[in-house]
Amino acid sequence: MKRSSTIFLQIVIVLIGIGALAFLLWEPHVEGRNAHATLFEMYFKDPFLAYMYIASIPFFVALYQAFKVLGYVRQNKTFSPATVKALRTIKYCALAIIGFVAVGVIFMISGDKDDRPAGVFMRILITFPSIVIAAAAGMFEHILQNAVEMKSENDLTV
Repeated sequence: MKRSSTIFLQIVIVLIGIGALAFLLWEPHVEGRNAHATLFEMYFKDPFLAYMYIASIPFFVALYQAFKVLGYVRQNKTFSPATVKALRTIKYCALAIIGFVAVGVIFMISGDKDDRPAGVFMRILITFPSIVIAAAAGMFEHILQNAVEMKSENDLTV
């Protein structure tokens, strides 16, 4: 892969991270029930908001690991144990996001009945890409692990 394309993809990952962080900080201010709330009421009296911030940690960890994988590719260290470890971390982060979404159903059950259809849609919107990312990262992790093992065996025979 060319150096410029990995740098471009790293820039895209940084922009995705900045956009997600901006959304996490901006969204509570425009939410209907927080329209006239103070910052203290908004951030310290809403357990769902705290849960949302905690649940976003695996997303940002996965973005950082993807950034590292692209760095390894740029340095021609694609077939290294560090790349395999980063892909494994991405897989576990995607599975953690799925788990957080599943536990978030508790908030949906105890919440307003009018918000349930939108909540279900948002959970589907988050869960399906997470499943795809977990499966792809697991597959690439397995392929790279086999390649790293073959490379180490070939290095020993020379």
